[in-house]
Amino acid sequence: MAKATVVRADTVESTGCPTGNPKTGFTNARATFYSTGLGACGQVNNDSDFIVALNSAQFGSGYPGPQCGKKIKITYKGKSATATITDECPGCSYAGLDMSPGLFSHFASQDVGAIYVDWKFTG
Repeated sequence: MAKATVVRADTVESTGCPTGNPKTGFTNARATFYSTGLGACGQVNNDSDFIVALNSAQFGSGYPGPQCGKKIKITYKGKSATATITDECPGCSYAGLDMSPGLFSHFASQDVGAIYVDWKFTG
């Protein structure tokens, strides 16, 4: 399988396909950030909250979605954080996450735009 690379500032990150499953977790999942507010789970959040919007394929259908309120553990370059699923990300690919600015900044500068993380459901 071919892999592309993205070069940002002084970092190089893989953009290969994410791997994994809901039981064991996912590796190499693309994570971006967005401005929070009223999410698809019906909650209003702030940019400083540790929350994520989950890709539509995994978010599920109905209101609120079946993943709403679930916790995930995200790891990037030795740092970890727990976040709550409060929104849906229609533009994210499978295993992809859209993070609150505060959560994204916990891992990297917003200047990089996207990072590739490992994550798993915690409960």
